[in-house]
Amino acid sequence: MQLNTYKTQFISSLLPVVGEAEAQSFFYLVVENLHQLRRIDLALDPDYKISEAQFQQWESIRLRLQNQEPIQYILGSTSFYGLPFTVNPAVLIPRPETEELVTWIVEHFSLLDLNLTSNFQLPTSNLLPILDIGTGSGCIAIALAKNLPEAQVFALDVSDKALEIARLNAQRNAVQIHFICQNILETTRLDHQFDVIVSNPPYVRELEKHEIQANVLEHEPHLALFVADDDALLFYRKIGELAFEFLTPKGNLFVEINQYLGEDTLQLFRSIGFTNLELKKDLYGNDRMIRASR
Repeated sequence: MQLNTYKTQFISSLLPVVGEAEAQSFFYLVVENLHQLRRIDLALDPDYKISEAQFQQWESIRLRLQNQEPIQYILGSTSFYGLPFTVNPAVLIPRPETEELVTWIVEHFSLLDLNLTSNFQLPTSNLLPILDIGTGSGCIAIALAKNLPEAQVFALDVSDKALEIARLNAQRNAVQIHFICQNILETTRLDHQFDVIVSNPPYVRELEKHEIQANVLEHEPHLALFVADDDALLFYRKIGELAFEFLTPKGNLFVEINQYLGEDTLQLFRSIGFTNLELKKDLYGNDRMIRASR
């Protein structure tokens, strides 16, 4: 069968669950993954044929997409901050909003003299100690390690399965990360002081489940997504308390937040003792991240 002939069937079968533009993007992602062809390559070879075995692979992927399984899980890979990441249902699929959080941190430290930011001496001089809490796939930690050469990055998660993926991604992107398997809610102290503590913790309230798309709700790990309605800032309280004690004097806490709880999260950090606070919107105009320091 010619792949361009199959393309029409593939896209039309997905229209009940996704828009046409998204269905087309799925098609070309699979083309690249299964055949190592770019869109332009297929355009230049319109008669490109697929074998029966390849057709069966396409059909399997198409049926999974019809069941609203995320394309990233099906292909086992995604891109974050220009870097390749392995993903599976043990970890959240990295979001563009989280890329904005990484950009904020990188830009913040590009303006500073790194020799002056830390009073915590590590074996190698001029290192910038960073802790990523709830690392999941490792996307934040790895992107920071790639873009801040002075950084010594630690990454913590409660899930062994998530840390397996994060370690694989660190190897895939040729960075060294110090991984820690630990429940942050049961943590009373950290082993080091840090110039940066960053986290994208669970923040979606149960009452907001109706806003979540089916492909997320049915396939991504609820442990990394949801919090109880009656204590939605549980993770921010714990992370804020630890950060206030274990950040260096010039250190900063960066967090991604629930868009509906920006002012509540600011007030929580004020009550802990942070005095220098900044609330930042994402590209969609939603309250999405906070920087806090003393």
